[in-house]
Amino acid sequence: MSATSAPGAVSTAPSKKPGDAGQPGRGKQRRSLKRGLVYVLLSVGLLIMSAPFLWMALSAFKTTNELTASPPVWIPTEWTLDNFRDLLDKLDLPLYFMNSVIVAVLVTVSNLVFCSMLGYALAKLRFAGRNKIFGLVLGALMVPGNLMLLPLFVLMSKMGLIDSYAGLVLPFAAGAFGVFLMRQFMQSIPDELLEAARMDGAGEWYIFWRIVMPLVKPALATLSIFTFLGSWNNFVWPLIATNDPDKYTLPVALATFATDPNKAGGSNGMLMAGSFLIVLPVLVVFIALQRHFTQGIATAGMK
Repeated sequence: MSATSAPGAVSTAPSKKPGDAGQPGRGKQRRSLKRGLVYVLLSVGLLIMSAPFLWMALSAFKTTNELTASPPVWIPTEWTLDNFRDLLDKLDLPLYFMNSVIVAVLVTVSNLVFCSMLGYALAKLRFAGRNKIFGLVLGALMVPGNLMLLPLFVLMSKMGLIDSYAGLVLPFAAGAFGVFLMRQFMQSIPDELLEAARMDGAGEWYIFWRIVMPLVKPALATLSIFTFLGSWNNFVWPLIATNDPDKYTLPVALATFATDPNKAGGSNGMLMAGSFLIVLPVLVVFIALQRHFTQGIATAGMK
């Protein structure tokens, strides 16, 4: 027997419309089309952002004729190292390169140590005024860096640290961004783990160095990249704080070299070679730490 519906019953079965059978296929096609469009847009954006860097890197190996060719030549037909040789002949590149390495490494190591200490104290220790100190850190993040140049210069002058590595390093030995970053990461460490270590007789220094620091390696890698990049590319402060050419960092030395007609002489090839050498260490640091950096970004996104 066929089942009959009760009188007055409302049918809840969905009504099928013509073309519904192909709806899942069309939805999948739309998603694929949107995904492909996103990939195309991202690829175009990547090309636009990387075009200046690619032009600089390729121009460092071009001859003078190819640098001045019209229309422009992207890929050199004759690769040459003459630009690097001329730059080494006219500029004491090893000295300035070493100055940049010393300053950038000292600033990075100082930030890793001091920012981690203060971040641990603000995240895991209980003491009077902790919230006020954290408020000062947040306030420091809102102060433009250029606003601090004049007070820093007066302070370094009073301390007699102009034209010295200390004058280039101390103003940036600890940054508000680094403190904030380390505090946020260290807050994710379970308090029970630290309490268990204290119950076993571990002191705060042991807990900090042997337990906390190994757990925040992604944050340390992230802070290392940002700090090294900022210190290596810093131009304004080394220009202000150094009068002795022997203390110039690489960006200051290259800018001074570019504006001296007796040295650069309008040679775009040498300037491109110098710019390429400035960018190269940053790429090496990022490639070395990219695994930890990516892990740090992913971990931050899960919090």
